[in-house]
Amino acid sequence: MPLQIVSHPDYDAGFAADHRFPMGKYTALMARLEALGLTSGVNRAEPIAPHYLRLAHDATYVDQVLTCTVPHHIEREIGFPVGERVSRRAQLAAGGTLASARLALSHGIACNAAGGSHHARRAQGAGFCTFNDVAVAALALLEDGQVENILVVDLDVHQGDGTAEILASTPSVFTFSMHAEKNYPVRKVASSLDIGLPDKTGDDAYLDALTDALAGLSRHGRWDIVFYNAGVDPHREDRLGRLALSDEGLRRRERLVIGHFRGRGVPLCGVIGGGYSTDVAALAARHAILFDTAAAFA
Repeated sequence: MPLQIVSHPDYDAGFAADHRFPMGKYTALMARLEALGLTSGVNRAEPIAPHYLRLAHDATYVDQVLTCTVPHHIEREIGFPVGERVSRRAQLAAGGTLASARLALSHGIACNAAGGSHHARRAQGAGFCTFNDVAVAALALLEDGQVENILVVDLDVHQGDGTAEILASTPSVFTFSMHAEKNYPVRKVASSLDIGLPDKTGDDAYLDALTDALAGLSRHGRWDIVFYNAGVDPHREDRLGRLALSDEGLRRRERLVIGHFRGRGVPLCGVIGGGYSTDVAALAARHAILFDTAAAFA
């Protein structure tokens, strides 16, 4: 069976090519996946129901995003204005992660071709993140009674502060973040487990630390689903990363994570997370590693 992928053309909100956030990577990623022959299982994302957004975010902030009335000081923290296209993109990305999670429960593995907006907190967005799609999807699955125990594995180069904050009071969700310790955000929010790595950590040291962490997570409990934030900003050529992974290091990471959980029968929902190279084609190729690896387990 082909890998189940969720996507939508409006994941790309049409930013200028020189914007600090490389919005064009979403379109480029789908083109790359088509070239790899991985698009036969594509599902179209739908905007998420506002009710689910309010499980994770303050109702006032949700309404501000939906009506494009986010205060300027919050837009500055997000990193871009929240107009109609950005609002729609945020609703679609959250809907895509929830749809991917439900597909993962049915098929064992599925990936959203967006998502991983882990800096969005309960009261507002931040760090190029409008809604926290993983937190929203996790709480939606719990409310709908589809799962009881959830694990979040966040390997974006930046610590998953928003996810940790939103889910801190939800004991049925365990949050794990492995990131560059000296990178954004300056003020971390404690996850259930955090591993902060030194600058310039390369492939072997990174993968050794991850192997040990995964073993500990599996001893911790039985998970009904894992959300995997496969940010590619730990790459050595990423503008906003401080680690030093190679393309092969990213591929080894994806095999390690996906193989670990699928080998234990745990459904896995992948989201793409961060990646900030000015070379959008190279960036799309790095994000595609998640899907190429996941397809072998579909």
